[in-house]
Amino acid sequence: MKLDVLAVSPHPDDVELHCGGLMIRFADLGYATGIVDMSLGEMGTRGTVEGRKGEAEEAAEVLGLSERLNLQLPDARIGTCPTHRDALIDAIRRYRPDMLLVPHEIARHPDHGETARLARDAAFLAGLEKLETDHPAFRPRKVVFYLTHHRYREPRPSFIVDITSTFSRKIEAVKAHRSQFHDPDSTEPETFISRPEFLEEVEAQSRYYGQLIGARYGEPFVVREYLSIDDPLAHFTGEGGNR
Repeated sequence: MKLDVLAVSPHPDDVELHCGGLMIRFADLGYATGIVDMSLGEMGTRGTVEGRKGEAEEAAEVLGLSERLNLQLPDARIGTCPTHRDALIDAIRRYRPDMLLVPHEIARHPDHGETARLARDAAFLAGLEKLETDHPAFRPRKVVFYLTHHRYREPRPSFIVDITSTFSRKIEAVKAHRSQFHDPDSTEPETFISRPEFLEEVEAQSRYYGQLIGARYGEPFVVREYLSIDDPLAHFTGEGGNR
């Protein structure tokens, strides 16, 4: 089906963590949204493949997604084979999104950086008529990069979205991936994201970006191109037309 917005996720739970608030806002506004998960997360320290499939389905309901597709590329080896790019190209052509949300290349996990590069290239190459896949050529209007959980000074966001109204549902979607996050009864090894403090850090980061725009919670995004604004007054005041 035709989607308005398609988010690309290296592993199930990445979109929920890093742009889940915006995805829920899009759904609330009536846009058709979807996620393409690059891998099943099979190399994760915690959880099982079958368990994570169920968690992803549960999270999709909270996010209000119209579609969720897993390309089943090899976790921890995304981008090591030319066919990975072609698989993503075909997914973009299948859903024909106007906006493509992808992880920024500056990230802690190598799969995130590789996915960023694959998605940036795939978004362009998907528009080439002579590059054949199972679906006809199509190129998204805009590629937007979401920032992952990081401790880097750069990049500076191009814009920040107020997710105050959707933050609680974002956290609900994140917690749907229960095998990956803190569980006091779990006997599996602790990871960076299963620490008790991790979800507190997610909230702190959202509070930080929110306060930069005078909101309670925010999510940061980067675009590579300059933004064009036809009516700066209407843009900054939220009002349009002559008075």
